[in-house]
Amino acid sequence: MIHYSDEAILEGLRLRSDYIINFAYKEFFPLVKFLVAENGGSGEDAEDIFQDGIIILYNKIILNQLILTSSFKTYMYSVCRNLWLQKLNKRKAIYDKLTDVEEFIDLPSDMLKEASIAETELHRIIQMHFLSLPNDCQKVLKLFIKNIPLREIAGIMGFKTENYAKTRKYLCKQDLKKRIADDPRSQKLLKYEN
Repeated sequence: MIHYSDEAILEGLRLRSDYIINFAYKEFFPLVKFLVAENGGSGEDAEDIFQDGIIILYNKIILNQLILTSSFKTYMYSVCRNLWLQKLNKRKAIYDKLTDVEEFIDLPSDMLKEASIAETELHRIIQMHFLSLPNDCQKVLKLFIKNIPLREIAGIMGFKTENYAKTRKYLCKQDLKKRIADDPRSQKLLKYEN
């Protein structure tokens, strides 16, 4: 497997590179999974914590608020460790001492407050529904999000007209909205936020 420098990982996350996200998952998820398992959590808990950690780091990167004071691996582990501690506290689980499986750094106490748990969970649900869309819908919406003109989207997708590209974008967007709105988990989170 190719190894990436910390700078390459940060830039790849900024650009939402599939290669970097897959690399991060393969390289760092086992560590988070082990941490969570060693401290009373399940594989599903580990998946949630890791995804939340990636989202928090991504938000920090795009806001230019992430300054690495350690290796990316240590920073990622520290974020996930803090998220797991928060989740344990929410569950009223009592841990005198967390069993650590990696070096960690103390992060600013407000770092994780900025990305509320509800917001992160909602983002995960949206992402899950986006990935459940047909591939052509995902591609159309990704191009639209990147502000590619409809004329170019039509060309890239092999659509005959710009109007058809506009219609496909609208239908895909509506499909995504409906999937999210019909999900009981997102309904609960949206009520919580209002």
